[in-house]
Amino acid sequence: MLAITHACALVGLDGQMIEVQVDFNPRAGLPSFTIVGLPDSAVRESRERVRAAIKNSRLRFPGKAYIVNLSPADIPKHGPAYDLAIAVGALAATDQIPLEAVENAVFVGELSLDGRIRHVNGVLPMAYAAQVAGFTTIYVPSEDAPQAGLVNGIDIIPLETLGELVEHVYGLQPIPTYAREEITLRNTSIPDGLTDFTDVKGQEHVKRALEIAAAGHHNVRMVGSPGVGKSLLARAMPGILPSLTIEEAIEITRIYSVADQLNGDGLIQVRPFQAPHHTISQAGLVGGGTIPRPGAVSLSHFGLLFLDECTEFSSKALEVLRQPIEDKIVTISRARGSVTFPANFLLVLAHNPCPCGYYGDMTRTCTCTPNNIKRYQNKLSGPLIDRIDIHIEVPRVDYDKLLDSKQGETSAVVQDRVEAARERQKARFKDYTAIFANGDMSAGEVQKMCQLADDARQLLDLSVRKMHLSARAYHRILKLSRTIADLDVQDIIELNHVAEALQYRAQG
Repeated sequence: MLAITHACALVGLDGQMIEVQVDFNPRAGLPSFTIVGLPDSAVRESRERVRAAIKNSRLRFPGKAYIVNLSPADIPKHGPAYDLAIAVGALAATDQIPLEAVENAVFVGELSLDGRIRHVNGVLPMAYAAQVAGFTTIYVPSEDAPQAGLVNGIDIIPLETLGELVEHVYGLQPIPTYAREEITLRNTSIPDGLTDFTDVKGQEHVKRALEIAAAGHHNVRMVGSPGVGKSLLARAMPGILPSLTIEEAIEITRIYSVADQLNGDGLIQVRPFQAPHHTISQAGLVGGGTIPRPGAVSLSHFGLLFLDECTEFSSKALEVLRQPIEDKIVTISRARGSVTFPANFLLVLAHNPCPCGYYGDMTRTCTCTPNNIKRYQNKLSGPLIDRIDIHIEVPRVDYDKLLDSKQGETSAVVQDRVEAARERQKARFKDYTAIFANGDMSAGEVQKMCQLADDARQLLDLSVRKMHLSARAYHRILKLSRTIADLDVQDIIELNHVAEALQYRAQG
């Protein structure tokens, strides 16, 4: 007897519906269980999990011939998420579940040998794909129901065991549909474990630079001796970024669902903050692997990517950042196709000025030779530095400021100014679907959106000639000036706005 159920595959960040065809032949001689349709090892092993789970759920598993076809057969199938659909197909093919019970339903979950249904990654995009395909119900592990519940228009049935599913189908112990909660965001913007701006003593000019970076989505490079507060400042920056919108939160949650980093949570509530160690591989940074998975740049989507001691990262890992900085996406190509992950992140780099860390320090003597300093600073290539809008030196904080009990501005106060500047940008770019902030503008949009006062234009023209800036650097200074003007609630870029933007550029 043939039974057909439905599961879902992950292709990048998208779900792809899979038809699970289970054929049971009671007249076969020797028992067999064959799975076809480009399964990987985890999918092939599901036959043992399915057999044990059915038997240990006190259901029948006749020892005859089973053939399972996962269609379309040209899509590679990875992971244990097909277990539940295969088990339900086997039960339907052996007349233990009515066929009409599996119509218009999708089954997602890994089976334990005792019949428990375990968590799988990527449930959110799977639920969305099922809803788009017109299915009315999706059965998921109970711990994955909150993320599946973010998708409207489809009933979510949370499951603990395979036996519960059978009792539900026959109406013996009906399982209530998962009750969705209204999608709301917490009134907080500082991720757990990070810092408030008011806890950072001194460094007012650096805080100003970070405020500009947050307001216009500009990349930052901080240079300073060890212990001056570069990491502390970077960890305070997420608290001044604009609050998440519902659309941004759902897109971030989709990435974390595929990367299996939701930890049982539903909607991501705050902007991501990623600070990978300098030993991270190229694939770990931008994504990759045999089965392509999002890397740190995609996990920083709509958030902040902080590379502390960036000169210690491998040159290959740093250079692959150039494409996602420009295009806001990462494309990973493999023999069987390519996948694209979003990567619209704010990059913050921090490093010492030299190998010993004290070049230019007023209190410690540098022990490096000029050649060592030059070689160290050249670890960041010119094209990568050219993609950084703000270059800022972080000096050592005076001892008196550290002891000062006076509190500085909180992250919430700075965030209010940042959000006001973003609202001006949102109104300016209302007719542009791919531009969310000044830092996203292309060269064409820069010419349209950056209106300069006469004296500001004269200063910029003179600076371009004197500093021998590239065309990219010229446009980045204009974008930075536009953000500074937005913070000052000015439509025209004035002389002081360009002067401040040049100050940040001159130190790069």
